[in-house]
Amino acid sequence: MEKLTIALLGGGVVGSEVARALLTQSDTLAARVGARLELSGVLVRDASRPRDGIPQELLGTDPEAVVAGADIVVELMGGIEPARTRILTALSSGASVVTANKALLAQHFPELITAADDAGVRIEYEAAVAGAIPIVRPLSVSLAGDRIQRVMGIVNGTTNYILDQMSKEGWDFDTALATAQELGFAEADPTADIEGHDAAAKAAIIASLAFQVPVSLDDVHVEGITGVSADMIRTAADQGFTIKLLAICERVTGPDGGESVSARVYPALVQDDHPLASVSGAFNAVFVEADSAGSLMFYGQGAGGAPTSSAVLGDIVSVARRKVLGGRGQMPQQVRESGSILPIARVTTRYQLTLEVFDRPGVLLRVAEVVATEGVSIELVQQTRLEDAAADGTPRAKLVIATHSALESSLAATVDSLAALEVVESVKSVLRIEGA
Repeated sequence: MEKLTIALLGGGVVGSEVARALLTQSDTLAARVGARLELSGVLVRDASRPRDGIPQELLGTDPEAVVAGADIVVELMGGIEPARTRILTALSSGASVVTANKALLAQHFPELITAADDAGVRIEYEAAVAGAIPIVRPLSVSLAGDRIQRVMGIVNGTTNYILDQMSKEGWDFDTALATAQELGFAEADPTADIEGHDAAAKAAIIASLAFQVPVSLDDVHVEGITGVSADMIRTAADQGFTIKLLAICERVTGPDGGESVSARVYPALVQDDHPLASVSGAFNAVFVEADSAGSLMFYGQGAGGAPTSSAVLGDIVSVARRKVLGGRGQMPQQVRESGSILPIARVTTRYQLTLEVFDRPGVLLRVAEVVATEGVSIELVQQTRLEDAAADGTPRAKLVIATHSALESSLAATVDSLAALEVVESVKSVLRIEGA
């Protein structure tokens, strides 16, 4: 039987899982591929430190020595450099590449795809988006004959766990984050997750695949969940909504009437009867809307060593099969060199605003006048008397306002104008409504 050698760059949690699987499941993988898959080396920072289940002689610190002669290079280092250079070098040498590096793909997607195609080899990256959930192949292969209109999903397990615990247990943000760190769902430095950067990188990849337009991380509007409070969670529940950090990629009509692409990440309100509202814990889910296929949802474990290694191994089998069968070329869909990315200000959406106001005669009229001045239409208003009065004894009330769809720029101007009203004590929260 033919033999294919595999060089593994990175011996962390995922890398170790992949290495052990290659060593212990060799017969099963050979039957699926039609060739023996031989792990030839694992690039690590410290080769003297033992890795459970990985022979010491496979560990190395010299990237050139580890990669030399490999048929398949698996990059699990993370970061932009030196990962980018090592991938490009591997591709130019004729090796196919498997990577889970979402940050690199979000910044250099067209370059990497072109390099693979020029070399007649493959680069696979299913593990870069939503862990074990198969979403890259459905977007690029299964739905290649369809026209995808929108992809909306929960693509970060850490933030979903935090928001889910705040909703179910009534915890504040800090308590939910600390628990996520204790359980290993969140890193010691959770910035990339809670500020939305991890989800934004995945949104850039999803948008590039779904719409064949190069979308980089800089094109994605990003807001995190650090401003989500327990009171916002309760108010959302009272209105029949759940708050989720969503990555949203969609085709939109631009101001000139032409088609553009929008990619954005922010905490949003999802109606309780929407499939994404029921996604709990650290799970991920991606909701796809296409012209012919209709609505599809992909659900499963979005992070962790085992789920991510599952996706990596699937990619390894895919590129290995391609080598055995003599196939070449990269993507059924090619990403165009340019495309129109619509800025967030030109996106049409709906808002839910929560205001604390001084409960005086004419308050609702003043609020309605300001909203109408900015060209925004109110769909629903709910007023609740607050128990505690203002310092001067004036009664206070909470107003929850849902708007009809309007330009993001108009809605943002509405919020600024409302905050300046003398009858408004504070704007407690501003959330977009999605999936309704």
